Amino acid sequence: MKQATTETDFWREYKGTYNVEPPNFHFENPVPTSLLHGQVTAVGYLKKIIRLNDSLTFAHLSKGSGPEQIQILSRDPETTRVLESIRLNSAISVNGQLQMKYKPKNPLKIREAHTRETEEGLIPLEQVEIHAQSITCLNSFDKDIAYGPQHVYPPSSRHLQIRFDDKLRQSLLFRSEVTKFAREELKDFHEIETPILFKSTPEGAREFLVPTRKAGFAYALPQSPQQYKQMLMASGINRYVQFARCFRDEDLRADRQPEFTQIDLEMAWVTGEDVMQRVEKFIKALYNRFGKIGTYLLPLPEKQFHRMKYDEAMSEHGSDKPDLRIPGLIQRIDHIVPEHLRKMITSLENPIIEASKMRLNGDTKTVQTFFRNFMASTEGEPFEKNIHGQPGVCVYDPSKPVEGLQILGFEAAEQLKDLYASIPQREFQSSEDYEIATSFDSGDLILLQARENLPHSGGSTSMGRLRLAIYKAAIAEGLLEPDLLHHYLWVTDFPMFTLEDGVDPGQEGAAGFSATHHPFTAPKTAVDVDLLLTDPLKAKADHYDLVVNGVELGGGSRRIHNVGMQKFIMREVLQMKKERMNDFSHLFEALSAGCPPHAGLAIGFDRLIAVMRGTDSVRDVIAFPKNSKGDDPTVKAPRRVNKNELGRYYLQVTPGQEVPLQEGEVPESGSI
Repeated sequence: MKQATTETDFWREYKGTYNVEPPNFHFENPVPTSLLHGQVTAVGYLKKIIRLNDSLTFAHLSKGSGPEQIQILSRDPETTRVLESIRLNSAISVNGQLQMKYKPKNPLKIREAHTRETEEGLIPLEQVEIHAQSITCLNSFDKDIAYGPQHVYPPSSRHLQIRFDDKLRQSLLFRSEVTKFAREELKDFHEIETPILFKSTPEGAREFLVPTRKAGFAYALPQSPQQYKQMLMASGINRYVQFARCFRDEDLRADRQPEFTQIDLEMAWVTGEDVMQRVEKFIKALYNRFGKIGTYLLPLPEKQFHRMKYDEAMSEHGSDKPDLRIPGLIQRIDHIVPEHLRKMITSLENPIIEASKMRLNGDTKTVQTFFRNFMASTEGEPFEKNIHGQPGVCVYDPSKPVEGLQILGFEAAEQLKDLYASIPQREFQSSEDYEIATSFDSGDLILLQARENLPHSGGSTSMGRLRLAIYKAAIAEGLLEPDLLHHYLWVTDFPMFTLEDGVDPGQEGAAGFSATHHPFTAPKTAVDVDLLLTDPLKAKADHYDLVVNGVELGGGSRRIHNVGMQKFIMREVLQMKKERMNDFSHLFEALSAGCPPHAGLAIGFDRLIAVMRGTDSVRDVIAFPKNSKGDDPTVKAPRRVNKNELGRYYLQVTPGQEVPLQEGEVPESGSI
């Protein structure tokens, strides 16, 4: 067996790696001229082999983590034989002499690489090559692994996705560069780590529990470091920052993961306004560093980010994270809608009816066909089945009776045009956008949508969702030009409390509502403090969200720094049980020790990178993301646990709830 093993290919290959010279050529670009004509050793992936004849063979050696590569030249038949025996994409070591590339005499064959100049004493990497004297395979690329420019690797082969997908690999490297810059830009903060093993407290989201060998006891993974960072404010740490790992057991979609990273900030002796200004400065610094004219990521203008109150965002954009690129602000028109039309579009008795007008790049027929196709599509299905009524639609056409607005009738059509003509210009609207918003032209699409006559709550309205879906569909059909600019704004003045929806656990109080942000958020003004006694659902919070192009990038608030007020809100307003309030005893103790006024914010780092890279999914900027089921397909987590492991943590599976074996899954001894 010993002799058989030592004669195997893997044994010889692995043992041979111990005789390799350590690399002294690191793909620097440009290359110091002092290395020319000297012996160098380079390591990398074998990317390409071109054999011209027995005494002239070329190959490319790639660094792997970046675009840098160097040409290898072999004139020795034995070296060429070794080179050709190695499979492409294998890890290899090349030892030889660094030389200038041959410069063609024909001017037409001289490439740009041959003419690019650098500082004295340096030479572009593209102008040099290694004349190979020995080549060693460090690890062969398995013959059973397929590869090629068109080959698509599954999520279970994430390492190969990263290796061969330049865009994905560059996104991860970009993320690394942003991380380094962010740390430097936030050096006026103290970077302090907080524990990952926390305990379960009713902050608002579902948590992951971590069982222990102490029967009946479990840790919880933190939803955020919120309580720890507030305790740091009471500890005299006036400025805290952390690239924090956070965990939430919530429904997944393209922009959510069960574990994620956030840039977590907290500042003492400040207001929410101070935090917003510091974060705005940080975001602009990022864009000034990484944004470039002529690319998908443009620098931000120097002007202050727009500010918008929650009620305005919901009323005019139908969303608490407005996308300022979408044309056609929402207008309330139920006061001009005739009775017959109201009955056509909704069965609600006293509805709010809203309108949104968009100017698309198409004539009336094109726009009518576009909307019909949209409503018949998967994207249009939720609006087709809206329990409050399908959307009404008009396409403005001056050649038709009542200019295409016949479902409104003559009088209401005139009132609608007068209403649009009187709309004030918003600060984020250009003069051209404002002119389009207040006038009517052939092909303008007018959408009508009814909703219940209730105060705004939650994150969006039916018209807001319709408006967003139409905008995306119009861009896909070429009826709107895509806007590549990143339009940042702050959304402020959120309601302090929101009626419970039965989805998130909230704070488990008996009031029927929960904190919109979290229960540590301070009221906006002294008037809002008094509303806690009389009408808490009308109280506004000193809560602010950072939004860009319809993406909530971060959220923060001024915190309640007074222990009496914090207990009052939990006990009297949210009506939390005493035992749940006891879960916060550590925070109460910190607040009672003269904790200063403080405020903070957390930026979703995965989302930030996704926005800066121009992708809709955070999975495109995370090395090993979870899929839509919360599984890691690469390492196949979570895995099934056996009875012994369950017993160690005093756990058992509820009878009848066992998950059947999956395809290809082999049951372990003692598994359930």
